[in-house]
Amino acid sequence: MAVIVAAVAALVLVAGGGVWFLTKGDGKDDEAKSETGKSQGGTGEQGGGGGGGKAPQTIDGKLLFSVDQPKVDDLVTVKGMWATDKVFAKADVYKIVGYGLSGGQKWEIPLDGEICWSSQHVTADGKTAVLVKDAKPSAEKKYGGSCTQVVALDLNNGKKLWQESAKVADQDVRFEEVTVGGGTVAAGGTSGGAAWSLDGGKSLWKPKAGEDCKDDGYGGGGDKLVAVRRCGDYKRPQMKVQTLNPKTGAITSEYKVPEGISYVHVVSTNPLVIGLDAGGSTGSGASDLMAIDDSAKDGKMRSKISTGNGKFQIKCPSTDVEGCTKVAVGKDAVYMPSEEHQSGNTQNPGRLNEIVAFDLATGQSKGKTEGIPNSELLPLSVDKDGYVIGYQSPTYRDGGAVVRIDPKTFKKDVLLKNPASSAVAERSLSPSYQQALYAQGRLYLGDGFADKPSKYRTDKEYLTLIFGGS
Repeated sequence: MAVIVAAVAALVLVAGGGVWFLTKGDGKDDEAKSETGKSQGGTGEQGGGGGGGKAPQTIDGKLLFSVDQPKVDDLVTVKGMWATDKVFAKADVYKIVGYGLSGGQKWEIPLDGEICWSSQHVTADGKTAVLVKDAKPSAEKKYGGSCTQVVALDLNNGKKLWQESAKVADQDVRFEEVTVGGGTVAAGGTSGGAAWSLDGGKSLWKPKAGEDCKDDGYGGGGDKLVAVRRCGDYKRPQMKVQTLNPKTGAITSEYKVPEGISYVHVVSTNPLVIGLDAGGSTGSGASDLMAIDDSAKDGKMRSKISTGNGKFQIKCPSTDVEGCTKVAVGKDAVYMPSEEHQSGNTQNPGRLNEIVAFDLATGQSKGKTEGIPNSELLPLSVDKDGYVIGYQSPTYRDGGAVVRIDPKTFKKDVLLKNPASSAVAERSLSPSYQQALYAQGRLYLGDGFADKPSKYRTDKEYLTLIFGGS
């Protein structure tokens, strides 16, 4: 399934740059030990009805591995984290680094420049894609090159599969984002969209000069690919959401978004859920979610769910198609965190929130799961059995936790409980504004940016933290 979740939206020696930072850990690739609660982090998985199963045993976690923030002279984007059954990979400064599932560097893939965008989807055999600038910063180009290079990666084997760009009238097309779905890599932006076969990098389509409609971007994941197409005047467009044949680009279903909407986000492709801002989003980028039936040529709205003028805390980028965080989508429901409020508990006062489920068939709320005082409860993903995987942030006394929510009873069980001793470090990479994955019984937290140290900050800064059982 293609759900954009988790965190912001959200990471040794560097070749050629002289920049380095230390890692720690025993370097062992402690492979998965048939632990409970598997979930492919940054992209949720389509879960069935699920629920009602036996409660899992809580794992007492510890900080298994950490990577310090790299030393840089200016802000550098390092967004991108993936976990397969063989490797954890993190975007870094001008490279992708692969680690064992419990830490320890295995490989690195150098890149031509800064990462512009990383697909949050990874295939079953460990393949994904990133969008990269065509050059690093130099005296002539302070901020490096342009976002024109699409790179396909084999994470399991630590290899670059291919690197391609698209040209229109002999000019390289600039892209804003990239995704993977149905065996296709697709990149989009204000200049239009292009696509390549994941295996081999064969060009499938690219923008055409003078065309009235352009692909802002694509939603991917699994076997589906969905385009958000902008037609007519850029400021007052007709936006269309098109489900495509990933191999050819042929439109199999099209939904015309109501007039007055300038930006559309793909929250999930299977089931198809989009986000849009019709006003009243309070800066979240999405005032409403819509579940779309794309089973026929003419797509139809199944339901509409309001984010309640900030009452529900989904966060979508202002202009990008993918990248929504603080939301997870299952087969029958979408899950969002409520705004924080007073707990009303006199013995344990403080602020808390809930994860609220909304039925995709009706748009109505169908249940909620309450967090704990002085902590934020966020949805990360939906596992293959339909359980919601959530993250409970550290309190003043305890470390954070990964929880599993039953989609039928909304009962919450703790999968992984992190120690208080590392709560300060854990809090610095909160999924509320950074990146998070839960996979193979481990919690991966990562920063989306590397920056020069602040003289006002005294705590140690991390690029990556890995938590799990011993």
